[in-house]
Amino acid sequence: MRTNYDVIIIGGGPSGLMAAIASSKHGARTLLVDKGKHLGRKLGISGGGRCNVTNNKELDELIRNIPGNGRFLYSSLANFSNKDIIAFFEGMGIPLKEEDRGRMFPVSDKAKTVVDALIAKVRMQGVEIRVNHPVEKVLYREGTTEGIRLKNGETIPGHCVVVAVGGKSVPHTGSEGDGYIWAEEAGHTITELYPTEVPLTSNEAFIRNRQLQGLSLRSIVISVLNPKGKTIIEHEGDMIFTHFGLSGPAALRCSQFVVKALKQFNVKSIPVHIDLFPDKSAEEIQAETLKLAKDEPKKAVKNVLKGYLQERMIPLILEKSGLREDLTYDNIPREPWTNMASLLKAFPVEVNGTLPLEEAFVTGGGIHLKEINPKTMESKKMKGLFFCGEILDVHGYTGGYNITAAFSTGYTAGSSAAAAAGHHIP
Repeated sequence: MRTNYDVIIIGGGPSGLMAAIASSKHGARTLLVDKGKHLGRKLGISGGGRCNVTNNKELDELIRNIPGNGRFLYSSLANFSNKDIIAFFEGMGIPLKEEDRGRMFPVSDKAKTVVDALIAKVRMQGVEIRVNHPVEKVLYREGTTEGIRLKNGETIPGHCVVVAVGGKSVPHTGSEGDGYIWAEEAGHTITELYPTEVPLTSNEAFIRNRQLQGLSLRSIVISVLNPKGKTIIEHEGDMIFTHFGLSGPAALRCSQFVVKALKQFNVKSIPVHIDLFPDKSAEEIQAETLKLAKDEPKKAVKNVLKGYLQERMIPLILEKSGLREDLTYDNIPREPWTNMASLLKAFPVEVNGTLPLEEAFVTGGGIHLKEINPKTMESKKMKGLFFCGEILDVHGYTGGYNITAAFSTGYTAGSSAAAAAGHHIP
């Protein structure tokens, strides 16, 4: 067993595995250390267990879907882009398929296919792997990285250290925030951590009484508003009402903006509007629903609307519009009916926050990017120290964007660490 390494990588998630592959590919003697029993745990549950390995969008569109400092990634994506990720996996015999919104999955629909292939590649390239070996400290001396010390007391010398331990989201996969301490000890600044890609919470009566719990809405638009009613952000997609608030892709994408708005405006809740019919105007909705009622004038409006609206929403929509459920066409009051059409374009929910960081898919905040060289992922504070993946202050939407950032920064950190250890990078 080697006692001195060119590159030591801490963390066996997507960025750590890719760093190990890149480092060993360039000839560096590489050690991969992980605190857990298995490598690739977070990767194994990504994409609903199917592993959304990247997104096939063009570069600028890809960056736009990484609202948390995505521009920082231009250099690493030049080294190893989403197109390179696709070629990498297909080159290992894992065919990929493109689904909606550019998401790329293995044809097998099994994350295990991806995890097993990455681990096999790491082993094939001669990387030494140590699982069940939690790291206590990264060792520094006179502005240079010296290696690591394990919690069992063992010291392992290394020319370069790559920290790829993730953030604080999904802690059962091993992301418990260890790396922030090591970064601070090296002189780094950690920006405020907060949950992103996480469900929204609300104290609305209809949420608390579970009136709509489990109800899914397809192809809606959710808008986050500031206290003056101006739209901060809007996202189209699917969502679901829960017993605590709103979840589903569209709601998750709004979460970071809710967190920031609550803090910026120092308020206890933020208005969120759901547009149930993004492709129709309020006037079109009013005319269409009125025609439905006119075509069946003796039918109660609650029954008239059944083919037009999700049935479980009808009582709540009518109540909020000031309409009785047993109304028939001849008795429909014009103003409340107009209100109903407006409500379907902007169904209001007061959101008071999100689920905690531990329940988020992604950690917002992290190591301050001005302290990292974007071309190499090396620390500007400590020679031989590299960071990659979620520990950086970079975060994207779900849909293959965060894993793209992890693979790209991991590849860049691994290859740059190998170069810093004296191995020529062609």
